[in-house]
Amino acid sequence: MAKVVDYYFTPVSPYTYLGHERFLEIAARHGATIAVKPVDYGRIFPVSGGLPLKQRAPQRQAYRLIELERWSKHLGKALNVKPKFFPVPADMAARWIIAAQAGGGDADALRDNAGALRLTGALLRAVWAEERDISDEPTLAAIAAGERLDPAQLAASAASPDSAARYDALTQEAIDRRIFGAPTYVYRDEPFWGQDRLDFLDRALAK
Repeated sequence: MAKVVDYYFTPVSPYTYLGHERFLEIAARHGATIAVKPVDYGRIFPVSGGLPLKQRAPQRQAYRLIELERWSKHLGKALNVKPKFFPVPADMAARWIIAAQAGGGDADALRDNAGALRLTGALLRAVWAEERDISDEPTLAAIAAGERLDPAQLAASAASPDSAARYDALTQEAIDRRIFGAPTYVYRDEPFWGQDRLDFLDRALAK
């Protein structure tokens, strides 16, 4: 049976950033395919009991910063816990990731996601390590070009109704599957929420 992991995330999530490269390594080691699924947590939070960062209690906001520092040091990954461009709208960047997905046909079919995964990693680094604004189209174009992707083609595709429909459909899919946080990895209908659950996903893929 083919190993496929559904990857639900937003390109502005720090924990998605912290886990992204490790997730790719784990999937590659087990021969698993990643289904790239950027979604709109602005729609997911209201139906799942979540709150945007600025609406969370002060003690939760403070502990979040401690945890980010802790994980950054533990993993040896550069991370600015208070980046210049955060919070930042994620919709345009998410749609560029959708546009980067190769292939065609049925929008629900599994695609070759190499370009989308490279772009996802670059966008996450841009926010959390490089102080770049991923809601800015010229910045998106520069990031895409750096990943050997065609910025003009991605911009046109991201602006299309098909891209908007795909983003909406993925978000509704996440809601229907009871996804509530980023990142969430789903393997054979078992969810693994958070980059700190990657060891459990690794074990599941090894079975």
